[in-house]
Amino acid sequence: MTTTDYEHGVVPQDQRKSWLSIATVWIAIGIDLSGAFLGVSLASGMAFWPAIGATMLGSLLLGLLAMACAYVGAATGLSTAMISRAVFGRIGGAILALAIAVSLVGWYAVQAGFFGANAQIAFAEFTGIDVPVQVFTAIGGVLMAVTAFWGYRSINRLSTLAVPLLLLLLVVGVIVAFTVNGAAGLQAPVEATFTFGGAVSLVMGIFILGVVLAPDMARWAKTPKQAMIAGFVGFFFGNSIILVVAILLARIMDGTELMAIFFALGLGGVAVIVLILAQWTTNTTNLYSAGLSFASISERLSRRTVTIVLGAIGIIVGVIGAADYFVQFILVIGTIIAPYGGVYLASFFTGRKTARWAHGATVPLVDGWSIAAWVVGIFVAVATTNPADGPGFGWFTLTSISALDGLLVGFVAYLALLPLRRRVTPASAPVTDEVSA
Repeated sequence: MTTTDYEHGVVPQDQRKSWLSIATVWIAIGIDLSGAFLGVSLASGMAFWPAIGATMLGSLLLGLLAMACAYVGAATGLSTAMISRAVFGRIGGAILALAIAVSLVGWYAVQAGFFGANAQIAFAEFTGIDVPVQVFTAIGGVLMAVTAFWGYRSINRLSTLAVPLLLLLLVVGVIVAFTVNGAAGLQAPVEATFTFGGAVSLVMGIFILGVVLAPDMARWAKTPKQAMIAGFVGFFFGNSIILVVAILLARIMDGTELMAIFFALGLGGVAVIVLILAQWTTNTTNLYSAGLSFASISERLSRRTVTIVLGAIGIIVGVIGAADYFVQFILVIGTIIAPYGGVYLASFFTGRKTARWAHGATVPLVDGWSIAAWVVGIFVAVATTNPADGPGFGWFTLTSISALDGLLVGFVAYLALLPLRRRVTPASAPVTDEVSA
């Protein structure tokens, strides 16, 4: 097996993959228990068709946004963290890469713990034996770390095997539920606890950081066009499938927990397989991207070595349950990362023909203009975050998705500063360091 994931440079053309291969990875990432829980919540807090409509609209918007981010990844052949060097300079890019790595390791630990808690319930249902949750957390964490260690090719193989099976099992669950209970529950009245706009925001919010990090996978696409197709298909279907299934099952079975619904249908084995595959395919990419990001800080760092270290840290944090105490901190990091997506989109599409985006180009140590746009985006993201939803002030509302607010404002801020930047900074301004690309 090839041993490099090109963490310090461009993915060669002869190593690029088809759009379907990459879309499959994103679909596998999207089918997870977080989406299942959100689908159940929407089913209990909205009428059926508005819940489905919010899911489709939110996923459609994610797919469209993913097309732009995926294009950048395929056109440059670089990871999200390596792109940050062209945007923010060597030091600024290293800071952003570190933030991405910390955030993703944190979520890796949280998801490993989440896996452990659900696996413990499923095991007890089957055997009646109460095994400590830490055992399942460690086992799940190791499985996810092994795939992340081997890299994109391993993740792609896992996704290719998992997605058809996951889709089949989810469809089987829906068919059996209809057979057992019929469709009467779809139109049952519920107390409306979500507005349509609020539901769309939640649907987008669970995968918005995945859109920002899309270059990590899109850089493997054969062409930018194929990356855009993969981005739309992967994020639209990847985000909507599990939500729609969860909404249907929760409505038909009048349940509040997807795993319990599968067991109630006599599909306990299906529940366990869905649990393992859904979390495995999703969480392994958290660690993979964390390794890519941290390794980009220096050419002396090997992605595989970094992945082992970060994976061990994440497993330990997940096993001792400490991840729950860091959720607020992780949310802060996420608020910092999201505006970066808008800045790198604006930087690439307005300056892709400039020297800094070329292979082996030199970049400044710090790009103050890009960082200024990033800071503006971060400020708006924090200002629009409701304190009840995470660290923020809730001063005003734009899209009602703080991460998307930061991304859009970062994009606009970069464009707004561009005329002044061109007036102040000569085209031949000296550069002081080299981007490894």
